[in-house]
Amino acid sequence: MNLDWISAGKVRARITDEGALEVRCTGLTTQTKYYKTLLKEFFRKEFPPLRPGYGDYSVHIMMEYTGDAPWMDLDNLAKALLDSLTGNVFEDDHQVARLLVERRVGEREGIWLKAEAMD
Repeated sequence: MNLDWISAGKVRARITDEGALEVRCTGLTTQTKYYKTLLKEFFRKEFPPLRPGYGDYSVHIMMEYTGDAPWMDLDNLAKALLDSLTGNVFEDDHQVARLLVERRVGEREGIWLKAEAMD
């Protein structure tokens, strides 16, 4: 069974049965640094203390939008999100051995990510 979502403002997160961190953030902004600050604060204040793991990690990031695709560099979005995970999920983002970043049309705008340790 998946743990319940913990929500605060525009962010909600949970740990899955497999031990992966799943995060959803509603709304989009082209200011990618916004996500780093938003998620760091969420992990610090709202989410149960995460202990950074060691070893390799896989991270999947999905940006969903409605209408025309926003003018946003996916590499900058990935960097901001990885920075927010550093010190919470893993010690350093050099531990990310697999990274998938994509955008697609969705029913609502927002960011979804999943970070999990690799075997």
